[in-house]
Amino acid sequence: MSRLPILAALLIVGAASPKVDVVIRGGTIYTGAATPPIVGDVELVGDRIVYVGPARHTAAVTIIDATGQIVAPGLIDAHTHPDTYLRSPDAKTRLNLPWLAQGVSTIVTGVDGGGTPDVAADARKLQASGIGTNVVPFVGFGAIRQRVLGEADRAPNAAELAQEKALAANAMCEGATGLSTGLFYAPQSFATTDEVAAVAAEAGSRGGMYDTHQRDESNYTIGLIASTKEAIEIGRRAHMPVHFAHLKALGVDLQGHAPELIATIEAARRAGQDVTADQYPWLASGSSVDASLVPRWAVDGGYKAMLARFAEPATLARIKTEMTENLRRRGGAESLLLTSEGQPWTGKTLAQMATQWGVSPIDAAIRILKTPDAAGTGPAGVGVASFNMIDRDVDLIMQQPWVVTSSDGSDGHPRQYATMPQKYRLYVEQRKVIPLADFIRRSSGLTADIYKINHRGYLRAGYYADVVVLDPARFAARADYIHPRIPSVGMSALFVNGKLALRDSAATGAAAGRVLLRPRPAGCGA
Repeated sequence: MSRLPILAALLIVGAASPKVDVVIRGGTIYTGAATPPIVGDVELVGDRIVYVGPARHTAAVTIIDATGQIVAPGLIDAHTHPDTYLRSPDAKTRLNLPWLAQGVSTIVTGVDGGGTPDVAADARKLQASGIGTNVVPFVGFGAIRQRVLGEADRAPNAAELAQEKALAANAMCEGATGLSTGLFYAPQSFATTDEVAAVAAEAGSRGGMYDTHQRDESNYTIGLIASTKEAIEIGRRAHMPVHFAHLKALGVDLQGHAPELIATIEAARRAGQDVTADQYPWLASGSSVDASLVPRWAVDGGYKAMLARFAEPATLARIKTEMTENLRRRGGAESLLLTSEGQPWTGKTLAQMATQWGVSPIDAAIRILKTPDAAGTGPAGVGVASFNMIDRDVDLIMQQPWVVTSSDGSDGHPRQYATMPQKYRLYVEQRKVIPLADFIRRSSGLTADIYKINHRGYLRAGYYADVVVLDPARFAARADYIHPRIPSVGMSALFVNGKLALRDSAATGAAAGRVLLRPRPAGCGA
């Protein structure tokens, strides 16, 4: 399909008032539903879609010629880390171009347990600042636990557990979509199943979902399958849907275990439980040196406590022994690409830095971890892309009908800028792992259904006007592991809440995004 220009010249028909604001004319329309595409028009008035169907020659202020192109709902990214952009002091950065340029109009935030309990105040701040994409916020178990217990490796007492539960309940009343956890990460990893389930129940009783970076995606602690069963059990106890973030079988010991992972989830679904997942289309996960290699007990109490343990010879020897095993799990020092910007090690593998410094890979990792950030509260420049998955596992997970698209987009990994075109170009067009219709549905309508995002994710009259026009011949990633911050191309147009946010892959400057808070649930008072 050839590239065709956008006709956005404020086409006025005679002296009469136009019937609609925008007509997207003649494109191949995928509505986000599990139905075949049609060729026709999409019409917008204000922030709403008013018509989807065969051409009817409606007059409009703006006409976009989408002949030969794909017209679809604005894509939804089910798991993101966008704070660098949405919370930037720069208005242009807050437009969130990494996602807009992929055709993404809505992102899910507050994931991995990181979402603030102060949902309403945070939403007001984001909305007032002007943001480019819609935001669906979660409240994070990690943020809740840190507010009550700090970094400590201990269980809450009755009063502290009551505080955690109250924070979760209040966040749901303020519009959170559910509770997210990152049980792999300290201090969340210190929580028992009982503690997590008790807090999750507060979200579940108010209509929320449980979104989890599960305790173990590999065999660091309890193992992948036991961890998967734990998350399913938490959802069962809390009476809420369970959603697995970035589902995977991570590390050399787990490669080839996707069938068992899928069977575990399928068994829960057959038993009547609502269990879904998202996945990013990359063989390398994104993490940090400490999360990938340092044992959880060694970070009890935070960064300064970890550095103190590094200074104790006997303790350091134990840490290095466990780090060596964790490095083996990850596939060795050659499999860890150091991605944080502005460091001497940026763009090099851990193995390369070990050779450059004349030390072992573990000593190189510890040297990196000892380099503090500007505030001295954590290590600087510890981002890694960890090449630890295999094609057959990624393919099989992608083909499951309950799996949707996410980027897990974080600084330093190309998935932040390139996930949607990566999935389209590699997994749809080249390798044909899934068909085009599935890619669109699992990046729009199905995602909206799972997260209960009202009146979005579909091209339907009365729905919000989040609409993308993409040229399938040009839709492609430009970011890679060495150059992760290059925007994608191939977007002819992207409307967010009826405003043209992107034209020919360039942001228009319209900060049209909204924070999509859930309606106040029952049991929240006035």
